[in-house]
Amino acid sequence: MAKPIHSMIRVLQEARSVDFYRRALGLEVIDRLPFDGFTLLYLRAPEGPFELELTVNHDRTQPYDLGDGYGHLAVVVEDLEAEHARMTQAGIEPGPIRDMAHQGRPMARYFFITDPDGYRTEVLQHFGRYA
Repeated sequence: MAKPIHSMIRVLQEARSVDFYRRALGLEVIDRLPFDGFTLLYLRAPEGPFELELTVNHDRTQPYDLGDGYGHLAVVVEDLEAEHARMTQAGIEPGPIRDMAHQGRPMARYFFITDPDGYRTEVLQHFGRYA
């Protein structure tokens, strides 16, 4: 069977993106691979093996058009309200906390953050399906 290992997004400015993901989600660069024309950065949280790959194309000067196909990444946290407050304090500007029900039963509590390149990440409370 296949095991998911990473998701890749293209970013305009390496330092800006690394700073965002470190401050917002605690992701740290575990590998940085420069090539002619582009650099690959692999970020990971200490809690798990899944990685976020950032691709920085050296000749790119304009923001990427995300189009209408990108959805979002998702992470789970133990204390949603505390993470929302921490990110607000850090200037990350999280969206409002929302509740979602399915067939009348609570399914998820979450909010979204948006990185400097426009990619969204859903931050979910650790419970139910997301436990």
